[in-house]
Amino acid sequence: MANPRLPGISENEQALLYAKLNEYNRGRASFKEVGVYLVVLPRPGKPNYSLWLYSPLPEKQSILYIHDLSPDINDSLRMASTMFYYSRRCIILVDYNEKRMQSNGDDLIFFGKYRGHFLHEILKIDPAYLSWVAYKFIPKIPKQERFVKIAQAYYSIHLDIMIRKSREKRSPSRYLGELGEKLTDLKLKVTRVRLEDDPYKTRVNGTTPQFFVKQILTLTDASGNLVIMSIPSKNPSAISCTLSGIEHEYRLGDIIYVASAKVSRQYESYGSKYTRLSHVKFASLNV
Repeated sequence: MANPRLPGISENEQALLYAKLNEYNRGRASFKEVGVYLVVLPRPGKPNYSLWLYSPLPEKQSILYIHDLSPDINDSLRMASTMFYYSRRCIILVDYNEKRMQSNGDDLIFFGKYRGHFLHEILKIDPAYLSWVAYKFIPKIPKQERFVKIAQAYYSIHLDIMIRKSREKRSPSRYLGELGEKLTDLKLKVTRVRLEDDPYKTRVNGTTPQFFVKQILTLTDASGNLVIMSIPSKNPSAISCTLSGIEHEYRLGDIIYVASAKVSRQYESYGSKYTRLSHVKFASLNV
């Protein structure tokens, strides 16, 4: 397969980039065996590079959309290679193929709390549910069998991401307070923001879908202790997993001042301790 010409960079830069990509792929498995991650070039109306998976798993082999990357090729490859550094799969650059990359609805959930959502959306917001679809849902017709195979392919992406997370070095952390305890006067720094639709509030107004999007924040205090909190939106959005323009959008590095909050859950993941807060009241400094 010939390497596509990359827009916006010189031939020398392109040659260097492909050389680095070949080095990254050295020693990884054949795409016929495990599939391959595709970084797809921008196209009219889609200015960003995008990330896809070619999977040999379904009976009819599939190219499955994961998410958009950056309009910059170097940033896009950095994001993809970091995410899948420990995966056996290669990463290759390809042009968009309208015939093979358009969804035929085979990856659209037709039941349950995520009915009407695509599997790639569930990969981001609820991988445990994706695992249930992949390995516990019992198909009744051939079309559902293909749906399950596609879910298994998407879940394999989650497993690749988890390999990287399990190998990351994490600083020691401790729980804040005790279950049910009220904490006060917290100063927290945002280290991660994840957007998730509330499936119980999502509705259709006439012909327009309305999504109420939660911001799931991971934060740290001054000692590096990890905190999780959920910020529900007050205003609906017409686009899944996208905040309404009038909602406050939290960003990495933001400082949040909490006047009071309740410890609702404490759990450990990959050696790090997390404290989940509920009934959060922000201090006036954060308004």
